[in-house]
This record gives sequence, C-alpha cells and structure tokens, in this order.
Amino acid sequence: MALLNTKGRLVALATSSVLALGAEKSSVLASSTDSTETTEEVINQITAITGTEEIDPNVITKFLQDLPDMAFNLGLKVVMAIVLFFVAWQIINYIGKIFNKSLIKMSLGKIDKSLADFLTSLIKVVLRIMLIFAIIAAFGVDTASIIAVLGSAGVAVGLAVQGALSNFAGGVLILISKPFEVGDYIVDSTTKYEGTVTEISLINTKLATMDNRVVIIPNGGLADSAIINNTFQDERILDVKVGVSYESDLKLVKKVLKKTVEKSSFALKNKDKLVFIDELADSGIIVGIRCYVPAKSYLSAKWEMNELIKEDLDAASISIPYPQLDVHMK
Repeated sequence: MALLNTKGRLVALATSSVLALGAEKSSVLASSTDSTETTEEVINQITAITGTEEIDPNVITKFLQDLPDMAFNLGLKVVMAIVLFFVAWQIINYIGKIFNKSLIKMSLGKIDKSLADFLTSLIKVVLRIMLIFAIIAAFGVDTASIIAVLGSAGVAVGLAVQGALSNFAGGVLILISKPFEVGDYIVDSTTKYEGTVTEISLINTKLATMDNRVVIIPNGGLADSAIINNTFQDERILDVKVGVSYESDLKLVKKVLKKTVEKSSFALKNKDKLVFIDELADSGIIVGIRCYVPAKSYLSAKWEMNELIKEDLDAASISIPYPQLDVHMK
C-alpha cells in the first residue's frame, strides 16, 4: 500500500507539472505577435557576442517558434523520468526484500545471513545501475562511452585493491562452503594460528586463542590453506600414553588403567575404551589409553585423564620411569 500511495503522489505531481508546462506553452504562443521584434533582438545579441553578421533570420525565427514545443517535450520527459525513477526505486527495494527472504528460506539456513544480505545488496545495486542507464538513454545520451569509462576505472580500481578483493572472494567462499562456523575450534595449517572462531566477515575471520587473545586472519589466505576443524565432529578420540617400568605387572597395569578410563567424567559410556601396550621404549613400557570424548571438552578431558592416571598408578604402587644415566667410576 505504501508503494501504491507513493506512486499515486508521483503521478499527481507529474500531471500538475505537465499542466503547468501546457499553460506556459499557451502563453508563449499567444505572444507570437511579437516574434519579429524578438528575432531582431536575438540576432543583435548574437552579433554583439560573436561578431558575425551573416545570420539567417528565418533560422532564428523557426528556432523561436519551435522553442515552446521543445521546452514542453523536454519538461514532460524530465517529469516522467523523475516519476519512473522513484517508482522503480521503490520496486527494486521491494524485490530486494523478497529475494533476501526467499534466499534464506530456500537454502534452509545453509546460507549465512551476512552473505544473503550481501547478495541482496549486490542485486539491488545492479538493478539501480540499469535503471539509471535506462533513464540516461531515454534522453538520447550515448551510454557506450560512459560504460567504457566506468570499465576502465573499474580495472584500475581492481588492480589497486586486488588484495582486498582476494579477501572478499575468500570470505564469500567460506560463507558458502562453510568449512567452519562460529564456535568451532580451528587450526590454520599455513599460519599455525589456532583458536575458537568468534566472527566470520566478508573480509577476515576472528579467532579467540586459549590465552584470551584475538587473531584476525584475512579470508584470502584462509580460503587457500588447509583448515583443521577440531570441533566439526561432535566427538573426538582422546589418546593418552604413559610409561611404566619393565618390572611392572602388565595385567595389573591394564586393569588399573581400565578403571581409570571408566572413572573419567568425559569419556563417553557408549563408545569403546581401549588400554593397550603401545611401545617397548628404552626407559619403560609405553601404555596407551584411547576413548571418545566430547569435541568441545577435549582439553579438559585430557587434563583430567592425566591427573587420574598419575593418582591411580601411585595408589597401585606402579612406578612411572624417567630417563636415567648410570655413571661407573673406576
């Protein structure tokens, strides 16, 4: 309704303007009896300015006779162009809203809202540029030269900001493909930066590190590098290894560590839990523990598991060896 009301007001304005121009045209035609004096005055003024005396009075007379019609037609075109501009502008805004809602609805939430807003703005800008060129072309202006100038300027600007354009393109790719989302813990294999994603914009991505710092990574490099997403899956495998002495009873060691895994508050109960001999090292036997834990609690689960292992092995009088060097003096 708002669009229709706006359109009605603009049409009323156009009608009143056309009537005013018609009245002005009539008054000009009514004063045509003085055309001879007007022609002479115009010739005298042109002669005084240019110094040219060879001026055909018939040309000046015809021009003055056609001037009201030309002014009326030009004024009509201007008024209609203004009406068309404002009406089409409102229609483009309405199309943008419909496109934005349809894009989000059809993608079932897979397209980020910031990307949907950007695509909507891009569509609206393209339609508005087309509208402006159409109005300019209606006045007989050659738009080919304008397009050529804008194209050259676009190439120059593109070369000047190619780094920013690369980051922008990377941001669009990240928002479309979604290798990670806000809240994921990622590792950039190129820069070795890691942290929890707090914001994904069209230019860069912000990470919050474990020591409460913020890392801002340009999207251009991030889109081209291998990303390790530690929280893409809901569950992760926790591997913890501990060494025991060669004198230890392996059956007892495995029994104690199996109870340790069961005691963990992070180990998932419905998943397999393994305790195995991983390696016969120089200083002792390496025993491995493997279980599934929630991906977002991985570090907490690892810290708790290390503490429980030490406490349970000490309680069972199982020693944890450390490298030793025996020196014999003669």
